[in-house]
Amino acid sequence: MNDEALWATVVGQDAAVSLLRGALVAPVHAFLFVGPPGAGRAEAARAFAGALFAGSGSEGEPDAEEAARHRRLAVAGQHPDLIRVEPDGRALLVADTERITVEGWRSPVEARRKVIVVDRFDTAEPEAAASLLKTVEEPPATTIFVLLAEEVPAEHVTIASRCFRVDFPPLADEVVAAAMVADGMDAERAAVLAEAAAGSIDRARLLAEDPALHGRRNAWHSVPSRLDGSGAAVAVIVEELRAMIDGAQAPLATRHEEELAVLAEREEAFGSRGSGRTELVGRQKRELRRLRDDELRFGLATLSRVYRDSALAASEAGLPVDASAAATARITAATGDLVRNPNETLLLQALFLDLPMA
Repeated sequence: MNDEALWATVVGQDAAVSLLRGALVAPVHAFLFVGPPGAGRAEAARAFAGALFAGSGSEGEPDAEEAARHRRLAVAGQHPDLIRVEPDGRALLVADTERITVEGWRSPVEARRKVIVVDRFDTAEPEAAASLLKTVEEPPATTIFVLLAEEVPAEHVTIASRCFRVDFPPLADEVVAAAMVADGMDAERAAVLAEAAAGSIDRARLLAEDPALHGRRNAWHSVPSRLDGSGAAVAVIVEELRAMIDGAQAPLATRHEEELAVLAEREEAFGSRGSGRTELVGRQKRELRRLRDDELRFGLATLSRVYRDSALAASEAGLPVDASAAATARITAATGDLVRNPNETLLLQALFLDLPMA
């Protein structure tokens, strides 16, 4: 793999890639990649690590074959000097930062540098962020930290100020659709997936394996017309939607089964010690939680569009739009509540009881 192919794995983020390629000449000790999931942060972290391992912009570069191997392993997330740390639960804890610190002081195995990627850094508890601050400020000379975050909370401003920040905005639907077309999908279906993916290529590719997507989209779209102000109607609608969300896990569950099968073969050949089973199972659980959150956001966004379209039609007809505008604001608030890991049933029931028929 050459350098151009390496950076081509980061789709639709030309400004970020330009910054990172420039930073290779004299990389700082810590970087902060900020943006939503699926916007290319993780791919950029792997590409940046591959470029560092290959010696781009430094003296004494490895030969071409060795450099290509560094890039290839980094992009695949399999390089021994590319360490990824992600919290086991919904927050990064002090125990996680202690593991990061210990790993940071270990010497590189194959390359001249080690890159530690800390995912979901924005979830770090204040004590965890404080614990990691000194390590990020005074890291070993051979270690570079890359922190991935959806946003920078106020309590993380100090540690963020010690990092070189690179922003990854959500990908435009056109960019996601073009990526899907490049994968071999027809343009019409790619456009539908891009709209449902909310700026995430990862989610678009997962949805491409899901034949029930259109059914879920239609179900959310029909919700306003089925509301009659009664709790009974709301209960039925919520039960149906949650069953569909359960079904949406099927493509991801299949992928997880394949990963576990590959791991089982490796364990049979080399033994289970150090196989990474615990880490794999933990990651799969987090991916399932994230999928449910993504499905709820997709559904709520679909619902919001129905009320926006209703408001637009009412405005053009000279009719009041207050009810539709209030409904859109209520849906936006419910979407924001997802970060607090609410009970799905109660969240949707309370929301639907507040919404008017449309």
